[in-house]
Amino acid sequence: MGLGTFAGISCVSRKSGANILLRIFSIMLVAAALSGWLSVGLAQAQSYQFNRIEVEGNQRIQTGTIATYAGIERGRTISAGELNDAYQRILNSGLFESVDLIPQGATLLVRVVENPSINRINFEGNRRIKDEALEEFIESEPRRVFSPAQAEADANTIAQAYAQQGRVAATVTPRIIRRSDNRVDLVFEISEGDTIEIERVSFVGNRVYSDRRLRRVLETKQANFLRAFIRADTLVEERIQFDRQVLRDFYLSRGYVDFRTISTNVELTRERDAFFLVVNVEEGQQFKFGQIRTSSQLSEANAQDFQNVLQIKPGVVYSPTLVENSITRMERLAIEQGIDFLRVEPRITRNDRDLTLDVEFVLTRGPRIFVERIDIEGNTTTLDRIVRQQFRIVEGDPFNPREVRQSAERIRALGFFENAEVNAREGSTADQVVIDVNVDEQPTGSLSLGGSYSVNDGFGVAIGLSESNFLGRGQRLSFTASTAEDSEQYSIGFSEPYLLGRDLQFDLDLGVAETDSSYATYNTDRGYFTPSLSFPLSENSSIQVRYGYAFSEMVGREDVTTGNVIASEIGFGKRNTSTVGLTYTYDSRLTGLNPNAGVLFEIGADYAGLGGDNEFIRSRVRTIAQTMVLNEEVTLRATVEAGALSWKGSNFSRTLDRFLLNPDFIRGFEPGGIGPRDQSNGEDDAIGGNYYAVARFEAEFPLGVPEEIGLRGGVFYDVGNLWDLSDANTAASGNIVGANGSLRHVIGFSLLWDTGFGPLRLNFSEAIKSESFDKEQSFDLTIQARF
Repeated sequence: MGLGTFAGISCVSRKSGANILLRIFSIMLVAAALSGWLSVGLAQAQSYQFNRIEVEGNQRIQTGTIATYAGIERGRTISAGELNDAYQRILNSGLFESVDLIPQGATLLVRVVENPSINRINFEGNRRIKDEALEEFIESEPRRVFSPAQAEADANTIAQAYAQQGRVAATVTPRIIRRSDNRVDLVFEISEGDTIEIERVSFVGNRVYSDRRLRRVLETKQANFLRAFIRADTLVEERIQFDRQVLRDFYLSRGYVDFRTISTNVELTRERDAFFLVVNVEEGQQFKFGQIRTSSQLSEANAQDFQNVLQIKPGVVYSPTLVENSITRMERLAIEQGIDFLRVEPRITRNDRDLTLDVEFVLTRGPRIFVERIDIEGNTTTLDRIVRQQFRIVEGDPFNPREVRQSAERIRALGFFENAEVNAREGSTADQVVIDVNVDEQPTGSLSLGGSYSVNDGFGVAIGLSESNFLGRGQRLSFTASTAEDSEQYSIGFSEPYLLGRDLQFDLDLGVAETDSSYATYNTDRGYFTPSLSFPLSENSSIQVRYGYAFSEMVGREDVTTGNVIASEIGFGKRNTSTVGLTYTYDSRLTGLNPNAGVLFEIGADYAGLGGDNEFIRSRVRTIAQTMVLNEEVTLRATVEAGALSWKGSNFSRTLDRFLLNPDFIRGFEPGGIGPRDQSNGEDDAIGGNYYAVARFEAEFPLGVPEEIGLRGGVFYDVGNLWDLSDANTAASGNIVGANGSLRHVIGFSLLWDTGFGPLRLNFSEAIKSESFDKEQSFDLTIQARF
């Protein structure tokens, strides 16, 4: 029974399988037929052939222009994909709001709706940036076709402009207002938001230099209470990138050759109203120069001659600038010796054991490449020769890449250009190069207006005009006028830095003044005419030769009585003085071995007697030395200067001719407060002296207050003397004091305040040794001078 059951089941299974196979076969036949029919239909639906293209809806755009955008050839079979590409090309032209392609047999109908034209552009909600400035940022313009994509791009550009001012929350929304004749007004709705400033700049990883010292290096600053006038405290990405390079240069110049900036992180405060800037650095070790050698691979170049021009000594802190300066000296010597194409290759060997860098200067022969020409573009105002004067090479000279880089720096230092790029490219042959100079002019003139009031002079107005690139010739021209009730002064200055195309500077200053002296009982009338020539003697020194012609007169005041000496000098009337002078200047800061120290030395003399009424020799000498200690937190400065007047004429000298000291020379006293005085007739007139000598010693240091306040402290000690009245009309008075002189000693404390208006210095002083007739002054406020 089991077998029969099994046989019956098997029989039924074979019948069912045959039916299933038959059905599958039938379905496959039907599917094949349908597939062929669909393929034929789809192929017919996706193929087009147009003999004509018609356009509807266009008003300003020509039909031919639209057909060109479509790019469909008449009579050629195209697919649906190609038809879609034509649609995209027309739409992406930015000229149309909508595009429809409608096949009509052998004709393609293109139906378009043109974008409107821009009637005008308005800005709403902007207060910090004026409309005129915003118009410079955008590319959309009136009377052009409106493009939504361009409007969005312009909105982003405006938002970036606000971000550069620290308003990163500013939003800009472009909107349109429909007008007749398919025109629109484009309106940028601006929400400026608040300024988000940098609340704190901090450093991680610095061990040698404090955060305070490094912050002084950066261009980016912390916000302070003068933020309304200072814009350096806003977050600008380009400025941060610049600060990274400046920070690296700072450490490299101090021997930290392994220094690197690991990261700069910017975070919003919890209140989202300010930024924290954190700079993560790795200082490394400080290296000094080890052995300094020079070797030559050229028979005509004596290595010892080139070694002798080096100023680097072992033990000096390593600086790439010193290496560059040494190479420049060597290349200059090669030019003097007539050795062309000499190249100096510095090979540096690192000694980690003693933290030194050995430098071997290898004299090699560089490639024989010449300068074919120098092309200058972009200088719409400045003459070509002004730019060419910054090059030490001309067409036909051997090409020196280092000299080209230095020339680029000199061009930028002119201050005439907003941008200046100098690049070298291959010339007409492989052994020639063309130097391309591309510059963007910037304004070089300035106008200053000011007012003043004093008890002596009353109200006054000051006007100043200055142009540093007069007529594009690189010349300086300035005019100043200051008027008050009892004081007037007018002056003109002119300077030609390259007289006759040479490194010879010509200066001319002339002016007239009627002033009321704040420390004397007389007025003065003055006029002067002073041309001068200056030229360098070396990298650090220069000479100035000058001529001066001046007239001066002491004028009595009706409401003031004077001592006998001043009264007699008033009676001398007007005197003319003709002088020739010479000044020698040495400044080690130009190429000094120590970036934290420098010395300025000046000595000069003027001889009067080439005509005029006076004959004398006036000489002066001044030395200033400065250094920074305690990881550059404290600045030490010492100044020593002296002057002498040797009268040669048969007439008497006047107070105008002698020296009168003011607080710039010795603090703690009024102008004319020390030195010889005439106390006749119950008066107390400062009458100056023939000799003076002063020394000033000071230290500046941080006070520990928040740096954004901008306050530093200082202490100073001044000592000085003013004496001698030889050749003065002292016989006119029987009551002269201080002619023999005596040393005055002053100590004091200073507050140095970096404000948005300039660096101010407040001096609180106490004279610890003075004379009874001196005029002391315990406080003065000055604009801090920079050394």
